[in-house]
Amino acid sequence: MSAWRPDTLLQGFEALELDFPDDYDGPVVATLVRLPAAAAPRGAALYVHGFADYFFQRHMAERFAAEGYAFHALDLRKHGRSLRPHQHPNFCKRLAEYYADITRALEEIGEPVLLAGHSTGGLVCSLYAHEGERRHAVRALWLNGPFFDWRMPDWKKAQLHLAAAWGRFFPFLKDERSLRVDYVNSLLDEGWEFDLRLKPPLGFPIYFGWLGAITDAHARVRRGLGLECPVLSMHSDEADIVLDWRDIARWSRVLGERVSVLGFPGGMHDLVLSRPPIREEVFRQLFAWAERAVALEA
Repeated sequence: MSAWRPDTLLQGFEALELDFPDDYDGPVVATLVRLPAAAAPRGAALYVHGFADYFFQRHMAERFAAEGYAFHALDLRKHGRSLRPHQHPNFCKRLAEYYADITRALEEIGEPVLLAGHSTGGLVCSLYAHEGERRHAVRALWLNGPFFDWRMPDWKKAQLHLAAAWGRFFPFLKDERSLRVDYVNSLLDEGWEFDLRLKPPLGFPIYFGWLGAITDAHARVRRGLGLECPVLSMHSDEADIVLDWRDIARWSRVLGERVSVLGFPGGMHDLVLSRPPIREEVFRQLFAWAERAVALEA
């Protein structure tokens, strides 16, 4: 039976390895990370990272704890702490593969959560809040730069959809360059520290099967999800060099009837890694919204 142990990446945190049945890559795990807290009067929060990413934002966890939350983060299967040598890194054939990870995390937490997702994690969390097994344990949803569309010209999107079609038959065809190196380098230039083996500047290969999974997920969001929980979606502006803020603003509004959308000019793609004045405003708006959202649910 798994047990909480000191986290190997962040001092003062604890990690719990979650085991799952083998998939097409073999043995699978996810990793739940928590910041131990003496008291959490505002309940629990669960954070889910983006693509080519993992949880390393110590300051975010500490801020949640200071605001009265029991903070947890999930390194999804084949990402970060959960990546194993035999696996295709950061790969899935369907985003629903991650639902089991979130369900197990919610079972371990044992109470309703403020569910938070960054970038691809925001896409995953939105879909989970719509159809996940324990979706009723999601009392509110915070999206930090959610990945609801590709930032590229239409002609390039046509190429991408062709690759996604190939990926349905040959899922492990790949493109070795997945990210713009300047994004991760900009984080390093700002002084953020993370494991470059788990969040490399060029990301991990883009597998064509993963393109199909993302394409399907985007289509589902655009049809509307009818979420009943309150949603707060945040975005930057042109300073986000990964996604187009206009896509985030547009597609966030189809998630449900109780969606708030806020922009933070000059912010990083991951808004909690922005410069201090922007970062502080992100947190201020987040926790003010969360207090209102929970009050309405009471």
